Amino acid sequence: MMQFFYAIRLMAHCRIYTNQHLAEHQSITLSDDLGHYLRHVMRLHEGDAVTLFNGQGGEYQASISQLSKQLACCSIETFQDISRELSLPIHIVQCANKSEKIETVLQKGTELGAASFQIANSQRTALKLTGIKLEKRLERWQRIIIEAAEQSERTQIPSLHWCNRLNDIQSIGQSFALHPHQAKPWSEIRSALPQASAITFAVGPEGGWSHDDLKLLQPMGFQALTFGSRIMRTETAAPALLAATQALLG
Repeated sequence: MMQFFYAIRLMAHCRIYTNQHLAEHQSITLSDDLGHYLRHVMRLHEGDAVTLFNGQGGEYQASISQLSKQLACCSIETFQDISRELSLPIHIVQCANKSEKIETVLQKGTELGAASFQIANSQRTALKLTGIKLEKRLERWQRIIIEAAEQSERTQIPSLHWCNRLNDIQSIGQSFALHPHQAKPWSEIRSALPQASAITFAVGPEGGWSHDDLKLLQPMGFQALTFGSRIMRTETAAPALLAATQALLG
């Protein structure tokens, strides 16, 4: 019975992101949505332990000092200088497509350690966003990234950028555009990846890169890369590349 109760207590412990400044022996007031999350989702109470992080490195052990409909406060106790980030920053360029597919890439990519995401229009883009609609979508995507970082116990939050044009994207470190034809095979480049300063993987839209897209990407430093004999869906490619590279990094 005691072991069962202890397991429940372990499951109740939660980890939350806040964009506030954090320091040892500090008391902070959490936002209303975080207070609601602690009360109604995690079912926590005053005195329960939580882990806080703000994406600036490390994490803080804290306890809930006040939790009501009106106010949620935590007392920070200790700082742990810990990192669960990849030893090599991996950046993902994902061409805009159906929103649920982008959400899958952001969630799984964050869990697998991506350093940043660039969502870009291309010649065959299926998703057109502007103005308020774009702002709301970016807010939703950012929440998905934060929730995935909380769940996977990351200490940093991947950055998110929207690029209206494909030539607005950034090529960081060794850069590859996933393409099934006339491309370098994964087996040819994988041994050199751990020595790179950074890696950027660019994944095309649902219809794949157009000829004009590839002509645009080449002078930006992107090499065409094929990742096996099978054609992956656009939402599968980035997580697969992240997992394979993470395996190479040990």
